[in-house]
Amino acid sequence: MEGTANLVVYRNGEIIHNTHEGVRFVCQNPFSFVVPCTITLMELQNGLRQSMENSTLMRVSRILYRNPVIVFGGLIQFDTMPITDEMSMQNMFQIHRQTQMRQPQIELYVEFETVEAEGTQNDLEVADDRNAVYEGMNSDSDEDFEATYEAGDEDEDGDVGVETAAENVVVHPSTSQPMNVPRFMREVDLDAMHAPEFPEYSNIGVANPEDGEFRIGMEYSSRKTVVAAIRSYTIAREVDYDVYESEPQTFYAKCKMYGRGCDWLIRANLIRKKGCWEIRRYNGRHTCSMGVISQDHSKLDSDTVAEAIRPLVETDPSIKVKSIIAEVQSRFNYTISYRKAWLAKQKSIAKVFGDWEESYQALPWWLSVMVQKMPGSVVQIETRPLYNGNEEAQGVKILHRVFWSFNPCIRAFKHCKPLVQVDGTHLYGKYKGTLMVAVAQDGNQNIVPIAFALVEGETADAWHFFLRNLRMHVVRKDGVGMISDRHESIRAAVNRSGGDWQPPRAWWMFCIRHIGSNFLRAFKVPHLQKLVVNIGYSRTVEEYNINYKRLEERGEAYARWCDDIGLRHWVLAFDEGHRLGHMTTNLVECINSVLKGARNLPVLALVQATYYRLNELFMRKSAESHERKRAGFTYSVFAQ
Repeated sequence: MEGTANLVVYRNGEIIHNTHEGVRFVCQNPFSFVVPCTITLMELQNGLRQSMENSTLMRVSRILYRNPVIVFGGLIQFDTMPITDEMSMQNMFQIHRQTQMRQPQIELYVEFETVEAEGTQNDLEVADDRNAVYEGMNSDSDEDFEATYEAGDEDEDGDVGVETAAENVVVHPSTSQPMNVPRFMREVDLDAMHAPEFPEYSNIGVANPEDGEFRIGMEYSSRKTVVAAIRSYTIAREVDYDVYESEPQTFYAKCKMYGRGCDWLIRANLIRKKGCWEIRRYNGRHTCSMGVISQDHSKLDSDTVAEAIRPLVETDPSIKVKSIIAEVQSRFNYTISYRKAWLAKQKSIAKVFGDWEESYQALPWWLSVMVQKMPGSVVQIETRPLYNGNEEAQGVKILHRVFWSFNPCIRAFKHCKPLVQVDGTHLYGKYKGTLMVAVAQDGNQNIVPIAFALVEGETADAWHFFLRNLRMHVVRKDGVGMISDRHESIRAAVNRSGGDWQPPRAWWMFCIRHIGSNFLRAFKVPHLQKLVVNIGYSRTVEEYNINYKRLEERGEAYARWCDDIGLRHWVLAFDEGHRLGHMTTNLVECINSVLKGARNLPVLALVQATYYRLNELFMRKSAESHERKRAGFTYSVFAQ
């Protein structure tokens, strides 16, 4: 509507600094309303005050505007702008008019203070015979997850377990995104920034070391920590509880055997004056004796497991689900389901390496900063529109494909053999997709990764996207060879390349190991597989004729199958020297050791892994080369 603006108001929440998009406001229940752009500061304050309960006792003490600032590349970063007078009100609406196509709402963070005497906290007890029991909180199904999780099962919090493809991820604003950023973004005290807001209350778990029981008056830094303490207590004692009240300011639970031989209950409340959570009611230790409840435990949910296995995930994000089940059994004496372990792994990875969904939004920004700090690097991104039914959503795009190559890699290829190997490998995280990689080899037989891409799968369009950008930005010289498997999508992409990957500019050749595997799948004759591989390794025409004749004698169908491949694509004697002795794609497959575990990560962390690990690789090889030169050698070890 012309002349109006939609306000989104955050109150009783927090301001999160240093997310990938700058400042972010969060709270339990933000609300919105429409105001005229001519509204005064006093009118705005009155409207905000009237939205509060007991509004006659409250007044607005601070208003902060989440100010969108356009930075390099047209990206938006947010900072805060205090709204203190009519001039700042006008500035806010002026900024909104300029940015509303990309940021349609005005976000405000509002703080209130009491005008009269402070009200007393409501400490009324909840009746013991309350009927509304919160059932099934954070429970996991025991169904066989192995067979169903790819269909998009929901976890105990309603989150999707696995999506069908990376291209289906809708980019939404982020709440937090752990990021390894370039040096100019690191020049802050990160330890101080992430210190507990109330360090004196940062105890997590049961505080009394003598008997492990709770005490009235024990304090915790947040709702999360007090609930985690109750869960840990429950799991350790092999008992269970029902939640009777779970509100932003209250957590109240009773033993499942309450009224049947056990009087255990606990209630914790948020104490605003202290800024912490406090145990306000506790009936003492359990008097029931339930023993082992079951093979699993309802309170040992995937969130609890995720926190427990975090050190393992930090060390190796590719850790097997079966290893997680074994670790939980060892620590808690419970055997959790495969589904719960898988969900816990994904949640733990998100905590360590960044949220799965938000990672897609952060990736373009991180790559933009990387290119700014490393000129000459190349990033190409393809997006797709988002549709609500038949209508295209405005201001929202879906990240479809991304190609990247770092400047040192582009420069290094100029000094490598005129040969590249390409391959695609699946991602193993929450979202499916394919990582495409191109590698080369230098004069000392070092593997040099030169380009990467994240795509939806090994489709003809995806391979065309990768090979087109590889040719345009990295492999610019003519006379190069390219080795890959015989995937039909690669064939289609080569045929669409306009001669970029065809003679005389390039020679496309096949991995002989894949040829052998394809032959075995086609004919199921293992004893002839080695003969087919020997044909590929034939160094002279005479040797080829001998091996080919032996295969033809065992069946004309076998020989015709080989004929269809094309001699120059797979037989060494006919490659005109473009293979340079390389018969397989083992170089590109070896890069998995450099990127071990990265394919289990959110996309941003995966891309960052290529950056930091290649940085380490280049630094080590540089040190080795300089040391050899100082020792008086002219050539590499291999060349020498």
